[in-house]
Amino acid sequence: MRVLTAPASSAPLDTVADFPAIPDGWAYLDTAATAQKPQAVVDAITAAYGETYATVHRGVYQRSADMTLAYEAARRRVADFIGAGSADECVFVRGATEGINLVAQCWAGTQLKAGDRILLSMLEHHSNIVPWQMVAERIGAAIDVVPLTADGRIDLDAAAAMLTPAHKLVAFAHVSNVLGSVTDVKRAVALAHGVGAKILVDGCQAVPRLPVDVTALGCDFYVFSGHKLYGPTGIGVLWGKPELLDAMPPWQGGGSMIDKVSFQRTTYAAPPGRFEAGTPHIVGALGLHAAIDYVESIGLMRIHAHETALVTQARTALAAIPGIRLFGPEDSAGIVSFAMQGVHPHDIGTILDEAQVAIRAGHHCAQPLMEVLGVEATARASFGVYNGPRDVEALVAGIARVARIFG
Repeated sequence: MRVLTAPASSAPLDTVADFPAIPDGWAYLDTAATAQKPQAVVDAITAAYGETYATVHRGVYQRSADMTLAYEAARRRVADFIGAGSADECVFVRGATEGINLVAQCWAGTQLKAGDRILLSMLEHHSNIVPWQMVAERIGAAIDVVPLTADGRIDLDAAAAMLTPAHKLVAFAHVSNVLGSVTDVKRAVALAHGVGAKILVDGCQAVPRLPVDVTALGCDFYVFSGHKLYGPTGIGVLWGKPELLDAMPPWQGGGSMIDKVSFQRTTYAAPPGRFEAGTPHIVGALGLHAAIDYVESIGLMRIHAHETALVTQARTALAAIPGIRLFGPEDSAGIVSFAMQGVHPHDIGTILDEAQVAIRAGHHCAQPLMEVLGVEATARASFGVYNGPRDVEALVAGIARVARIFG
């Protein structure tokens, strides 16, 4: 189990100089979509492609052996980062979306039957809705949806009332990508296991800003993407309990995922190799390793405290602007979503861009949640380690300008 210690310092973060793609005066507030990359990650990727590149798991020459060691060291680094019991519990995938689809096809698609039920929540990202719909439609399962509390959290009291032995799978976001609300995963796990269901947790918005220990949480599957964790795109992680991964058939066929192939019969490798067909994203794994090193050099509890202060500053200032409606809880994790009366979020985003403030505007791949909120879209500011109070001030000044233009 992962041991967490208090941060060495509570001083505000000042890391923007570590990020070469953030020029002076540019307030990048779209980290929930994708995080900027620190120089350490850029250097790791450059060195891997420019100095040490070779294939993994196949070559008998020294460079291939060295790259294989580095690739598997990245897997061990991931396992340590999320508190996994073994590196073999961590499958490299293209991102959280692929990880969820893998579980949907290889676990739910083989274990669920007609009449079984899946429990989701109203705030889920489309990638934690559509794969389950596809499986449910194919096998004749049903999907139930947990409502939200008044402040935008998954209503676990309602979930407790809804769960029955017919429910075989629960899939919840650890942190909402729209509202920033944090789910009590331990309680959700207890509720799911109480009726014999498995639970998958979408950790995309959690791992960049909260300490995560999958062993302590007790969930059955956990997924996240590298690019939201200051790492490369095209790499992510599916963690699963070993007995579940062992029982799952492969999703894709090809090289590396086999034990022995003949035209009469093919046998498959043990996890995680069984789920990593073809040449993997070698450099992506090395970049993810560097990103984890970078994040942990700062400290996740320190990152969370830093982003919490920015959220408080932003919500307080935005609430003072007439016509602003804030969504989500006061203690949202690194994310502030809002709407402005009479102004479309796309117009807000365009005017802010003119002031060198980058936010996200739209439905954020959460259209069912937009319907619950009673809007077609929201404006969303999301923070990272490179942001500071001046970025919040630039956001608020930009919103004040929007109010003057549309006033």
